[in-house]
Amino acid sequence: MDTAVISAGTGGTASAAGPRPGVEAKQGRGGQRLHTLDGLRLIAALSVLLFHYLSRGADVSHAWGQPSREVLPAWTPVSDYGWLGVEFFFLISGFVICMSAWGRGLGQFLRSRITRLYPAYWAAIVLISAALTAFPVVTDRPGIHQILLNLTMLHEPLGTPDVSGVFWSLWVELRFYLLFALVVWKGVTYRSTVAFCCLWTVGTVITHAANDRLLNNLLVPQYSAYFIAGIGFYLIHRFGSHAVAWGIVGVSWLIAQETVVAETERFSKMIHTHLSGGVASAVVTLCFAVMAGVALGWFRHVNWRRLTFAGTLTYPLYLVHESIGHLVIYGLHDHHGPVATLAITTAAMLVLAWLLHVLAEKPLARRLKRTLDRPLPAGGPDLHPAR
Repeated sequence: MDTAVISAGTGGTASAAGPRPGVEAKQGRGGQRLHTLDGLRLIAALSVLLFHYLSRGADVSHAWGQPSREVLPAWTPVSDYGWLGVEFFFLISGFVICMSAWGRGLGQFLRSRITRLYPAYWAAIVLISAALTAFPVVTDRPGIHQILLNLTMLHEPLGTPDVSGVFWSLWVELRFYLLFALVVWKGVTYRSTVAFCCLWTVGTVITHAANDRLLNNLLVPQYSAYFIAGIGFYLIHRFGSHAVAWGIVGVSWLIAQETVVAETERFSKMIHTHLSGGVASAVVTLCFAVMAGVALGWFRHVNWRRLTFAGTLTYPLYLVHESIGHLVIYGLHDHHGPVATLAITTAAMLVLAWLLHVLAEKPLARRLKRTLDRPLPAGGPDLHPAR
């Protein structure tokens, strides 16, 4: 879930111009924006939305007034696998984060991640908390301590509940940023990036074998293969096909085939129905194939400007669609049929995502960037000079 400005030539060095203030874009070789990634991210977000509205159960079943899987049963063969949109997000994120980090120092990288993740997130927490406090008809009101700790994005490891269920994935994403910051600290090159991917892959396998809690929390073995594969795809996109990069992608695909089966079993229990590990594996394979197409330039002629707009909606949409969407469904389902309720709610969430982006995310990001761009204080005067 990420966007960044980077103009990279085929020679493997980033443009000296660097990022333009207040503007972020996903660009490929020669500075051409990869519009396809914007569209793919929106597809991933909409698939998660469909899962949360028609298959998730729990709160959304309260919103519909009946089990959610009974609302539009003909749609459930698709919506039941919508949770895989998050895995697709992670795959895209590995590609984009590697791209956005190239040619940047550690300070630049960390500032860009903070200004990308937090402004929309803070605005979404305020909006969701206000809505749930005013209308606690589907989900309980969040507590003040819960809200404040959620604002840090560190609540997950501390055992504090998410203000909205989708926030769990942000802690996964944040850990990837912190791990990749090690590469940025040493300098992002082909070799350092390959070494990082290999070490993380080995660490993932060891963690699965050892089942160590510390390693499990640090290396995110359930999802690491997607980030690593995304990085491999970017190396292919930037430098061309090479056995090493394809090897990274291939091994990651094999690991993802194993982890997605375990995830499928977990989601089967969550939504109280049988899900096919074979179908989930096929969807993951399709996601890898699409990203291979991006890496190899198959979609280079897809340059629709509207996809850029779609990309700006994705992150805010992902943040607000579940909790706020359930409230909208609750208010509509008694007056409209299920298809109309689903369509109106989805449209309303897209409009809300745009408003959140324009009125909160952009201005907050600008202010946060100005704050973070200020130099750190010097050591200051000695308060206890020697006598």
